[in-house]
Amino acid sequence: MTEPEILPDATCDGGDLDCGSGLLLIIRNSMSPLPPGGVLEVRSREISVREDLPAWCRMVGHDLLGAHPGDAGSTSYFIRKKSEDAALHQDLDQARNVVWRARIRGPGGMEAQVFVRNHSFVVGQPASFDTSDKAISAVEYLLGSLGACIAVGLQWRASRRGIQIRNLEVSLQARSEDVLVYLGLQEEGNPGLGGVRASVYVDADADLDVLEELLAETLRRSPVMQTFQRATAVTAELRKV
Repeated sequence: MTEPEILPDATCDGGDLDCGSGLLLIIRNSMSPLPPGGVLEVRSREISVREDLPAWCRMVGHDLLGAHPGDAGSTSYFIRKKSEDAALHQDLDQARNVVWRARIRGPGGMEAQVFVRNHSFVVGQPASFDTSDKAISAVEYLLGSLGACIAVGLQWRASRRGIQIRNLEVSLQARSEDVLVYLGLQEEGNPGLGGVRASVYVDADADLDVLEELLAETLRRSPVMQTFQRATAVTAELRKV
């Protein structure tokens, strides 16, 4: 006996997103217009959703009616809405206002080490073509690349002046103007970074005005910095330590 066909009231496609990368926000937003008892079809090509989505449904109280194989390796999950999601707007605002952070240390030579969340990686010269760890997000790599380009460029330009930098750290902060556009939850807005703030901490045998001059030259000649400045405002301040 074949199972009866489930007819959804709405459909959303999460693609390759997993539940921890914004898929749940997409599901909750797509389910919001439905009345209690409405059915949402969630299409996904991410294998981990098979385990994570049922667990989420049990946690919040929605009914997972079934899962059927779809086209191109996707799976369709059918969720019956239990009640209104009172926390949706608050969680959307929280996602919209997420701030990504990166700290960069310049231990010397032509490289810098980037720290983002619980990950770290080494960045060499500005025109490096090394393979990157896929576990780190594009935005974090973007921030790390900018900070490392500043750190390495500043160390290199200081060395040309005979200035030894004992310790160097660049602290970066950035916020997306509206990450919901990236997730496909709304059409209007800019998913790009609304601005980047960089603080440069330097311990070196040089006067502050000399270090500021080096920083200004580094920023002017940095390929990553100039790429940022064509699209978004970046401010940087130097602090001698």
